[in-house]
Amino acid sequence: MPIFEYKAYAPGGAVQAGVIDADTPREARVRLRRENLLVSEIVEMKGGRRSLKTKKGVKIGFLENMRRKRAASATPSMRNLEILTGATRQMGTLLASGIPLAETLKAMIEQAEQRSTETMFREIRERINQGASLADALSDHPSMFGELYVNMVRAGEATGNVDVVLRRLADYLQSQRALRRKIVSALTYPVMMIGIGLIVVSILMTVVVPKITQMLLDQGQTLPTPTRILIVISDLFKNYWWAAGLLVALVFFILERVYKTDKGRLWLDTTVLRIPILGDLMRKQAVARFTRTLSTLLQSGVPAVNSLEITRKVVGNRVIADATEHVRVRILEGTDIATPLKQTGAFPPLVGYMVSVGEQSGELEQMLDRVAIAYDEEIDIATERMTAVIEPIMIIFLAVVVGYIVVSIVLPILQIGQVK
Repeated sequence: MPIFEYKAYAPGGAVQAGVIDADTPREARVRLRRENLLVSEIVEMKGGRRSLKTKKGVKIGFLENMRRKRAASATPSMRNLEILTGATRQMGTLLASGIPLAETLKAMIEQAEQRSTETMFREIRERINQGASLADALSDHPSMFGELYVNMVRAGEATGNVDVVLRRLADYLQSQRALRRKIVSALTYPVMMIGIGLIVVSILMTVVVPKITQMLLDQGQTLPTPTRILIVISDLFKNYWWAAGLLVALVFFILERVYKTDKGRLWLDTTVLRIPILGDLMRKQAVARFTRTLSTLLQSGVPAVNSLEITRKVVGNRVIADATEHVRVRILEGTDIATPLKQTGAFPPLVGYMVSVGEQSGELEQMLDRVAIAYDEEIDIATERMTAVIEPIMIIFLAVVVGYIVVSIVLPILQIGQVK
């Protein structure tokens, strides 16, 4: 059933906006009139957005196709992840309480805070009313429900434990939010320090230094070498700052293009893992995501081969992803998980040992959970270590730059004083 967005006048003249599902715009207007609402505008929505039409009423296919491709390949933003975590936990709780799926989705529609979220749940409920499964209905919204989410729900439907799977998914999403915050917080401080340092140095080189050096040049004295170098650098900052901006933009463009290729992404991810301190943090983050994702999928009843295929797509590092694919291929050949996992060399020895013990004891999922918890703690330690190392390095670097500027200015002033 189509979804319509409307604007209407309520009794008393107040303007009211909302969404409603109906077969036709006419039916939607009739239903709203029964609620004493006078419709002023009504537009059909597709995927949580207004339907784009040309003057002849034909949908702009190119833009819609581009939007869908972007949505299908995008990683959920922090805001979407927060909304998804809360909605998943609420659905799991309602279903566990014995509330039917249709009523659960109705409750999600009524308490949705955003218009796009409300429309999405309306479309999901309509698909289910037409006979589709919950997993199929969720797969129509790839920007919110990824492959991992859909496959876990499908496994839950097959075993009759959708409520359990949803609550397990909520816990998993919550852990991913926490993990992402740790990485962001670890990288925020050095980025801010670099940004502030560049701003300070740019102001000194483009505003302060030119005025002082011009005064020194007016004295007619021979300037020392450090001061002459400073004047050249200042002129470059002042006259060619745009070239630096273009160079940075070009570097980012090239890296983006390289990252889109298989060999380029493998090279960049391998390089990142080799960077001292940062590489250790990125490896632990990828391993934590690998173990927690695989554990969650296996506990939900997803077959090991499919679990590894999904995990490969969400680990966030090509080196770990290729190692995961190697393990998956070897499992298809009849081997266990631990043996090829150790052979890849991409995972720390602890992971291979714990997986081996878990397979032998029949508690693989629990062992993977323990590894994920251990690496969450390791990430906290690595984050603190990186911050502790970067902070003095950045302070020393800024002190050296500012110190050089001060010395370059003070030297000719001292020479002038000696001449007098």
